[in-house]
Amino acid sequence: MEPIERIKKLTDEELVSAIVKDNDTLLFEVLYDRYASLVYNKCYGFAKDGDEAKDLTQDVFLKLFVKLASFKGKSKFSTWLYAFTYNHCVNYVTRNTAKKIEKQSVDYTDIENISEDPDDSGLIDMRLDKLKEALELVSPEEKMILLLKYKDNLSIKEIESVLDIGQSAVKMRIKRAKDKLITVYHNELV
Repeated sequence: MEPIERIKKLTDEELVSAIVKDNDTLLFEVLYDRYASLVYNKCYGFAKDGDEAKDLTQDVFLKLFVKLASFKGKSKFSTWLYAFTYNHCVNYVTRNTAKKIEKQSVDYTDIENISEDPDDSGLIDMRLDKLKEALELVSPEEKMILLLKYKDNLSIKEIESVLDIGQSAVKMRIKRAKDKLITVYHNELV
C-alpha cells in the first residue's frame, strides 16, 4: 500500500497524533482536505460572505495547526474542531459586531433540528423567519451553544467535553440561552 493511501486511512485521532508528534505539514494537509468544506460552511454561517468565510477558514486552520496539541481526545476530533471553529467565529463576530451585524445571519436550516423535548416547546412555536432574527439578537456565545445543541445535534456530554465545562453548566447555559432567545423573540420581534 502506498504511504499516502495508508495515511488517508488513519482515523482523525491517529492523524492528529502523528501531526503533533512530528509537526508534519504534509499530514496536516490530509486533515485540511477532510475538514476544509465543513469549516468553510461553519464560517460562512457567521460571515455570510464567501470571501470572509474563506479568510476565516484559513485563520481557523492556521490557528488549528498551532493549537493541535491541545486536543486531548476527550471527544471525537470532529466535535472538537466544530467547537474550535465556532469559538473562532464567535470571537470574530464579537470583535467585529458593529460593522458585521447585518452579516451575522443564520439560515433557517440552522434551527430546523429543534427536538420534541418538552423544554423546547417555546422554541418549537416560533416562526422560522422571526427565530432567525432572534438568533441575531442574542450574544454570540448563546447563539453558539444553541447551534451546537440544535443544529449540530451534539449531546450534553459532547458539549461538556467540547467547552470543557461540567454537565450542569452546559444544561444551565442551554436553558439560559433558550430563555433569552424566547424573551427576545416575544418582546422584540412579535
